[in-house]
Amino acid sequence: MQLDFVSRELTIKLVYYGPALSGKTTNLQAIHGFSDEQTRGRLMTLETRDDRTLFFDLLPLRFRGEGDLSVRLKLFTVPGQVIHASTRRLVLQGTDGVAFIADSQLSETQNNARAFLDLKENLRFHGREMRELPLVIQYNKRDLPQTRSRDEIVQLAQKGREPVFTAIATQGVGVLDTFVALLHLTWLSLDAAHDLSGKFRFNSEALLQEVITRMGARGTIDQFLNARLGGQFEARRKESGQ
Repeated sequence: MQLDFVSRELTIKLVYYGPALSGKTTNLQAIHGFSDEQTRGRLMTLETRDDRTLFFDLLPLRFRGEGDLSVRLKLFTVPGQVIHASTRRLVLQGTDGVAFIADSQLSETQNNARAFLDLKENLRFHGREMRELPLVIQYNKRDLPQTRSRDEIVQLAQKGREPVFTAIATQGVGVLDTFVALLHLTWLSLDAAHDLSGKFRFNSEALLQEVITRMGARGTIDQFLNARLGGQFEARRKESGQ
């Protein structure tokens, strides 16, 4: 989180993490496509030989509460290929929240597990623990054959506290559910740590509703959040003594 007191602008960094070809880029492309022209920034890509890191500013996504605070969201993906470990570590630095995009195909189970462990290790490199991080999980590619069943995903979701969603990112299905949930959970954690609502009299529900509206979507905040198959929305805090 970065807070510019002069311009009264809060910048939140969100990272889409996961194994190669799980749909991280597709998620961001869908969000960019959903956004109106006044909201979205330019979609920028850093190409490597066999993969890419994609990022863009979603701006000016602003909500000015009574305290006159603007919010800017920066969304990033990381390259999933194993050889780009240093790039993933760099992009992850300073993130406020993470969406882990898993591939639902049974053949990708081990790759999902490796990427999840990679996320955990890279967070520790930056002095952070996964349990302290706002994290949502998306099982993508639900339209493909030979995928985990919905019942299996529900069982997995009920074992952890991270909100879990399903998606077909190529069709935009589940993309906004994941994004709204990530933003909501991230805000809860930032607010708990910095009392943003109290200091700036900021209405986070109004922000989320504006996000939904500017994405051209219909529905209430609860409808998006309740699309999860498991997990809880509670502030993630750095534990004492760490």
